[in-house]
Amino acid sequence: MNQQTISITPVDRVEILTLMDNYVDVLLTNTEVVTRPPVSKSGTIPADTLLAEHGLSLLVTVHAGNETHTVLFDTGYSKIGVLHNVEMLGVDLGQVEAMALSHGHMDHTGSLYPILDRLPHKIPLVVHPGVFDAPRFFGLADGRRLLFPQTLLKEDLLKRKVDLVERTAPTPLACGTIVVTGEVERVTPFEKGLPNAEMERGGKIVKDPIADDQALVVHLKGKGLVIIAGCSHAGIINTILHARKITGVQEIYAAMGGFHLSGPYFEKIIDQTIAEFKTLGPKFLSPMHCTGWNAIHRISQAFPNEFVLNSVGSLIALQGTES
Repeated sequence: MNQQTISITPVDRVEILTLMDNYVDVLLTNTEVVTRPPVSKSGTIPADTLLAEHGLSLLVTVHAGNETHTVLFDTGYSKIGVLHNVEMLGVDLGQVEAMALSHGHMDHTGSLYPILDRLPHKIPLVVHPGVFDAPRFFGLADGRRLLFPQTLLKEDLLKRKVDLVERTAPTPLACGTIVVTGEVERVTPFEKGLPNAEMERGGKIVKDPIADDQALVVHLKGKGLVIIAGCSHAGIINTILHARKITGVQEIYAAMGGFHLSGPYFEKIIDQTIAEFKTLGPKFLSPMHCTGWNAIHRISQAFPNEFVLNSVGSLIALQGTES
């Protein structure tokens, strides 16, 4: 995959608000980089609470000089979860100027239509063309195939407040301060994708490489790249290496999102992934969503100072260096 570098404007600060993740804990406390939602805003503990589900949705806000830009990355699993949390957290969706999808699986696209219906203005939506691939299957050990729900239809999207951007190449958003990686080059020997993912092509069942897998990249001034992954079906290390290649920035400051290290097949590569993280030297790691408890636990042990446990409603704020 020949890929020229794309210009990315360094930012002074990046904030990542978790609208949806697999885990919620209202008793977590604040740290220097993470602000947890308060148990109460009025002196009375609310009767309602934030929801968690097997999905991911992150609101990414960057500050560069006097400019502020906000992009929504993924939209969770259900049609109600993200919007419920938006209300609980007091998020103004009117600030969202663009959206991007990490890939076409249902746990990243579930609330997309309801969110688009709530937006006050038309925005770009960046996707890899493969998000519309169907039918897709998840193969079971006994030979059965589970059909993935087709949650995205191009004709439905075109009827909503969206400028659909289908690209395999990197795409700049937010005046060049956020880059969608596009299709990730796969170069590591141990990250081989989801082995039992299949799709139908030309009347035949073939392996699904989930080529639509992509991530967001931010360049934090004076510190390096911040990688925000959805599921890392291409591999989190491949994703980081690809981000380096397309931006020309070598320093890695942070990696967060789904690392997809859950289950017997992927747990075999936890050690290799941790070893690569040690080589890359990130100063901040926050594994989310499909990373899996065993991998999250191992990463927390290997990187006690860099690790942050994520939770729905958590606001991760990373500050760059002053000029």
